[in-house]
Amino acid sequence: MNTNQTLRGFATISYWADDMEAAKAWYSDLLGIAPYFERSGPDGKPAYAEFRVGDYQHELGLIDRRFAPAQPTFCPGGAIMYWHVDDVEATLSRLKSMGAQEYEPLTHRGEGFITASVTDPYGNILGIMYNAHYLEILNSRIQG
Repeated sequence: MNTNQTLRGFATISYWADDMEAAKAWYSDLLGIAPYFERSGPDGKPAYAEFRVGDYQHELGLIDRRFAPAQPTFCPGGAIMYWHVDDVEATLSRLKSMGAQEYEPLTHRGEGFITASVTDPYGNILGIMYNAHYLEILNSRIQG
C-alpha cells in the first residue's frame, strides 16, 4: 500500500437536502437500495442518511441542509464528482425522468470518455461518466 499519495481515493460525497425524507426516497429509487445508516439531529429530525454505492461501496451521504457550512460570498469555482455508469445516455434520460434538471449535456470527451451532469431536485450536482479507465482498473482487480 502506497501511503505517500496525497489523495488516495474517493471516500464519501455529501449532498444537501431541505427535505430529508423526500431526498432519501428519491435516492433510494435511483439506487434501488435504502440507506444503510441514518442519524437524527439533536431535535430528533432526520439529519443524515448514507448509502453504499457501486463496485467499491463508496459512500453517498445525504445531509440536512441546516448543517451545511456557511456559503462564502466568493465562490472559487466548483467541483463535479462523476459516478461511473455503463450507459450515460440511458442514465441521463432516467435522471431527467425522475425530475433532475440537465446541468451539463451529454458530452463526448474523446478516447471513449462521455460525461453529463444534472442538478437533483435538492440542488446538488450529480455527475455521470462512462470511463474506460475505471473499467480497466476494476477488471484488473477482479482478475488479480
